[in-house]
Amino acid sequence: MTQRFTDRVVLVTGGAGGIGAATGRAFAAEGAIVALADRDLAGAEATAAAIIAAGGRASAHAVDIADEDSVDALVAGVVAEHGGLHIAFNNAGVPTPILPTFDELTPEIWRNVIDVNLTGTYLCMRAEVLALRASGGTAIVNTASIQSLRASAGQAGYIASKHGVAGLTKAVALDVIGDGIRVNAVCPGFIMTPMMAPAVAVPEVKAFLEEKAPIHRIAEAEEVARAVLFLASDEASYCVGSLLSVDGGLAI
Repeated sequence: MTQRFTDRVVLVTGGAGGIGAATGRAFAAEGAIVALADRDLAGAEATAAAIIAAGGRASAHAVDIADEDSVDALVAGVVAEHGGLHIAFNNAGVPTPILPTFDELTPEIWRNVIDVNLTGTYLCMRAEVLALRASGGTAIVNTASIQSLRASAGQAGYIASKHGVAGLTKAVALDVIGDGIRVNAVCPGFIMTPMMAPAVAVPEVKAFLEEKAPIHRIAEAEEVARAVLFLASDEASYCVGSLLSVDGGLAI
């Protein structure tokens, strides 16, 4: 296997499961030292243990990405433990329920999804950029969404948060490219993750999702991981502020 990330320290938020865990495993398989961070520390520890059992290098860390002190402590801890930070994958986020009417989008639901998905991504990037500059780091990849590129009824809070991540990705990409740091994002569509599993377990829902995607199937998390590794690698050296759809054609 190609070793594109040998001895590179990679931070993955949302690393306890789904896309984060799959991406952490993929980075480790290509030689990276992977720091998996999640509010679910036990889940991050399980992912790290699986990576180590497979011969890789990984550590697990607790973080609340909506809390500035928690994020700063995470990045400082990763740098202290591993000697630097070279790549970051900001994947942690939360969904919102699909609401029948806009009136049901309460301030509490709004604040939570904005605080985690948008402000949390900002706080992570803010701390990471400083660490990447000091370490000679080269790449940040954010998880945006197919809903960063479109909209649908009943998800105003989530869609606003993910449109924000897309804009933040582009703006910060311009701010830090002079430091040799490329910032890009992936925009996943329907992905088989623990978050998606309950819905997909209903045959009618699974069939509906498969029909909506032009490719007529739901992606595996590993397919998103491969896109993340591309954006983080030197193969994407001319990608700056890109939003890479991994959506089976949904955005077309």
